[in-house]
Amino acid sequence: MDISAADIKREVEKAYENWDAEFNKKNAKSVAAAYLPTAKLLPPTHQIETGEAAIEEFWTGLFANGVTGHRLDLIDASGDEKIIFSAARWSATGKDKDGRAEPLSGMAVHVFERQASGVLKLRLHTFN
Repeated sequence: MDISAADIKREVEKAYENWDAEFNKKNAKSVAAAYLPTAKLLPPTHQIETGEAAIEEFWTGLFANGVTGHRLDLIDASGDEKIIFSAARWSATGKDKDGRAEPLSGMAVHVFERQASGVLKLRLHTFN
C-alpha cells in the first residue's frame, strides 16, 4: 500500500478532529481509546502515563480542573502505511488560580500506528 504525503496529512487531521471532539465532550474514556494499550503519554508534569487506564485517569483529571476547548493544528506529518508521526500546535482554555478562563497552548508530537482496521491509534504522545 502506497500512501502519499497529502493522504497522511489528511488522515492525521481527521484523527486530530476526532480526538478534539471527544476531548471537548470531556469523554476521557473515548479519548483514552485513541491510544494503544501500551501507549505512552508524556505530559508536562513529567509523569509518564502508560496504557489506556492511566491515560484515561490523566485526562479525567484535566477535565475536572476545567480544561476545555481543545484544538490541534497540524504543523507536519509523515510516515508510511504502518507508522505515522506528526507535530502540532495545541490550544485549550484552562482556569487560573482564581477560576477565570485562561488560554493554554503549546506543541505536541504524536506517533500513530495504523491498526488492521485502518484506524490510527496513538503509540506515543508528548506535549508541553
